[in-house]
Amino acid sequence: MPWKQKNETLDHLISLSGAVQLRHLSNNLETLLKRDFLKLLPLELSFYLLKWLDPQTLLTCCLVSKQWNKVISACTEVWQTACKNLGWQIDDSVQDALHWKKVYLKAILRMKQLEDHEAFETSSLIGHSARVYALYYKDGLLCTGSDDLSAKLWDVSTGQCVYGIQTHTCAAVKFDEQKLVTGSFDNTVACWEWSSGARTQHFRGHTGAVFSVDYNDELDILVSGSADFTVKVWALSAGTCLNTLTGHTEWVTKVVLQKCKVKSLLHSPGDYILLSADKYEIKIWPIGREINCKCLKTLSVSEDRSICLQPRLHFDGKYIVCSSALGLYQWDFASYDILRVIRTPEMANLALLGFGDVFALLFDNRYLYILDLRTESLMSRWPLPEYRKSKRGSSFLAGEASWLNGLDGHNDTGLVFATSMPDHSIHLVLWKEHG
Repeated sequence: MPWKQKNETLDHLISLSGAVQLRHLSNNLETLLKRDFLKLLPLELSFYLLKWLDPQTLLTCCLVSKQWNKVISACTEVWQTACKNLGWQIDDSVQDALHWKKVYLKAILRMKQLEDHEAFETSSLIGHSARVYALYYKDGLLCTGSDDLSAKLWDVSTGQCVYGIQTHTCAAVKFDEQKLVTGSFDNTVACWEWSSGARTQHFRGHTGAVFSVDYNDELDILVSGSADFTVKVWALSAGTCLNTLTGHTEWVTKVVLQKCKVKSLLHSPGDYILLSADKYEIKIWPIGREINCKCLKTLSVSEDRSICLQPRLHFDGKYIVCSSALGLYQWDFASYDILRVIRTPEMANLALLGFGDVFALLFDNRYLYILDLRTESLMSRWPLPEYRKSKRGSSFLAGEASWLNGLDGHNDTGLVFATSMPDHSIHLVLWKEHG
């Protein structure tokens, strides 16, 4: 029969039916008309449909039935994308779909803790008897240098002092497993042995306080920035001055020695680069076997010196980042062009602590902030106590840095931030363990 005649026949049958038949028809129509597409469609088409839904809706759909939960949980791409959107690092080699759903649930919990200002906890290190000016962090260990003529090495996880040695007044510190290098207000740099506390080298030559030090064992080079407006390059093992770099007209508050990771007309990947910063400028120097180097480039945010740079500097071999009253500046190291300036009302006078691919860590007099670099918005903050202020910026630092390139469920542990307090203690901000 044609469809019209079929409909007329069906209408006639319905008109002849009693209540029992009509109820039977009503009950079966619902089953006949509804389709469970996730159950009936091929898995590939089900996955295609699921990609159009947001993660929260998908989690609700998981409650519909065991079959829906099984299919949705097996959609790897959906959960990997959801994790990426949260700023999570993705290891594409892991294809276990159930793993990625668990990762997302862990990620969403951590992000909620950040947004609700519940992701961190605090503790203190007590042991110095005078102001602490110098801090340096590496691999779970925090070094502190003080006016009490000592430097201490702390295990952040336990709060215990691992080493304590007698030094000069420390304005800057950097360490490794064997040695400690200190820059001092007495205009000198010194190298100390942790195990014995002995001073193995004493670098004399600056005529002002040494505010920043960096070194490289492969090059056997140490660099220092001073209040005498110069940067000195030293032979690390011999203690002799190899070169004095001039050109700064303000205190040199930061020096960074780092391998270049990009190619340009002036340098190649693998070349060692020295960055030195003062109140207004960042200077770039090639450092290697040829010690007598000339400044490659000078960077600034204002030609008339009306805007000061914060005494913090980030350089990872690809990008240079510095903050000022105008916002956060990011330079491309290959071209020296400004890639972007992040300016928001909240960004005024925020100082840079750490910078990654996904997040930046900033702070001011009251709070520690996490900036989402993809949206250029502040996503979390944590209250800070009345810490000791320092124009040079060495009395506070960031801790673990890998999470700034994206959280992965494992790198959100340990130290986030440390600063010295007026009572000579060290205030620590630490990641709180997952709930």
